[in-house]
Amino acid sequence: MNANFNPDKQHTLGNAVSISGTGLHTGINVDMTLKPANPGYGYQFQRIDLPGMPLIKADCDLVTDTSRGTTLEENGAKVSTVEHVLAALVGMGIDNCLIEVNGPEMPIIDGSSQPFVEIIEEAGVFEQDAAKAWYSIDTNISHYDEKKRVEMTALPSTDYKITTLIDFNSPVLGTQHAGLKTMRDFKAEISPCRTFCFLHELEMLLDNNLIKGGDINNAIVVVDKPVTQEEMSRLARAFGRDKMEVKSEGYLNNLELRFPNEPARHKLLDVVGDLALIGYPIKAHIIANRPGHSSNVDFARKIKHYIKKNKHTKDIPVYDPTQPPLYNTQMIEKKLPHRYPFLLVDKIIELTDKHIVGIKNVTFNEPFFTGHFPNNPVMPGVLQVEALAQTGGILAINSMPQGEYDTYFLKIDNCKFKMKVVPGDTLILRMELVAPIRRGICEMRGTVFVGNKIATEADLVAQLVKRG
Repeated sequence: MNANFNPDKQHTLGNAVSISGTGLHTGINVDMTLKPANPGYGYQFQRIDLPGMPLIKADCDLVTDTSRGTTLEENGAKVSTVEHVLAALVGMGIDNCLIEVNGPEMPIIDGSSQPFVEIIEEAGVFEQDAAKAWYSIDTNISHYDEKKRVEMTALPSTDYKITTLIDFNSPVLGTQHAGLKTMRDFKAEISPCRTFCFLHELEMLLDNNLIKGGDINNAIVVVDKPVTQEEMSRLARAFGRDKMEVKSEGYLNNLELRFPNEPARHKLLDVVGDLALIGYPIKAHIIANRPGHSSNVDFARKIKHYIKKNKHTKDIPVYDPTQPPLYNTQMIEKKLPHRYPFLLVDKIIELTDKHIVGIKNVTFNEPFFTGHFPNNPVMPGVLQVEALAQTGGILAINSMPQGEYDTYFLKIDNCKFKMKVVPGDTLILRMELVAPIRRGICEMRGTVFVGNKIATEADLVAQLVKRG
C-alpha cells in the first residue's frame, strides 16, 4: 500500500492480471485471472471451465472442506486452496475482485502469497468512489476447540491486527509467534511466508495420492523424527530429485527459511485469507493460538454472525450533550404543531436532505408514567414511534418549499420493539428517507437507539399537507 492509500475508501484492481501454476493437491495446471469489480462486489471466484461459468462467493457459509486448505462450493462448483490469494487481496487493500479460474484449485506457485501480491502490484490498486464500511468489534469474541487445543479471540481495536502463536510439540519448530500490527506490513512481513508440513504428513499424502502438484519448492518440510535412507530415496523419487537430505535444523534440503519464524508467519497469512470469508472488513485485534483452516472458518462464521446481528452499529448516531443542537425545543415548536404533553422531541442534533437525528430525554415526570405502569414505569412503544414520527416530520417539512405543513401517518410497517425504555434513558431518534418525497408522500425508516442498542425500529409512511 502506498502512502496515499485511503483505508476508508473501497479499492479494486487497475487492470486484469493473470498467473498460472499447478494446484498443490490436484496437480492440475490452472490459469487464474484477477479482474477489477464494482464497489460492493467483494471477492467472487468464477469457474470459467464449467458450463454456465458459475460464480462462487468468498463466504465462510460456503466452505465445505478444510482438511487441506480452504474449499468453497456453490451451485455445484468448487474452488479450493483459496486462502493464499484472498490473503494477498486483503493485504494489498483490494475490496472488490473477480477471480477467474479454469480449474478446481488455485495455483500454489511457491506456497506463499508473494506471487499474488506481485501481480496485484503489476495491475495497480485503484481507489473507487465508494466509502468502505469498517465493522468495529466492540466486545471480545472467542472461539475454542478443546480437541485441537485451538483458541481464537477478537478484541476491540482501532485497527485490524493479528497475532498468531503455534506450538506443534515439535523439537524443530518449538513454540513460535508472529504479529502483524497493520495491514500495511503484510507485503513485506507476511506475504513471502510459505506453507509448511511435517514429513510424516507428506508421506501420508503421498501414500494416498493427495499431493499430485507438490514440487518440493512450494512447501517447507519439517523433519522432526529420524528418517531412514530408504524413506529419503522414496521422497527423492516422488519429487524427481537425485538426492534428498535433512538439514541440521530439521528441515528438508529444499530451501532456506525466509524468516526464523516463517511457519508462524504463514499461519498468520492463512488467518488473513480465511477471515476474508467473513465478508465484511473488520477492525479488531485477532489473537490466534494454534490456528488451522477449520478453526479459522468456524471463527469467521462466529464473527460474521456477530456483525449481522449488530450490523446497525456502524450507523449508530453519536450524541454529545456538550455540542449545541441544530434545533432546540423552541425552534422545534416553530416547525411542529405538537405541544406539551405531546411534544416528544427535545432537540435535533443532525439534519441533512436524507436523514435526521433527534433526542428525547425520558424522565420520571413524563405524564404517561402515572398510568404505564405506576410501580414499573415503561415508556409505551407507540409513543416511541410517535417520537420517531415527529422527528421525521421535521425532516419532511424541512425538505418542502416555503409554507407551513402538517404531517399525518398513513402507514406503519415492520415495527419491532427490542428493549424497554425507562426513566433516565436518552432516546436517539434516527429517521432516514427511503425514497424521494413525491406528491407529499414521505417514506422513512426509523430507529430508536438507547446508547448503542436498538430499542425500536419501524418503516413509516406519512403525508405532508399544506396548512390553510
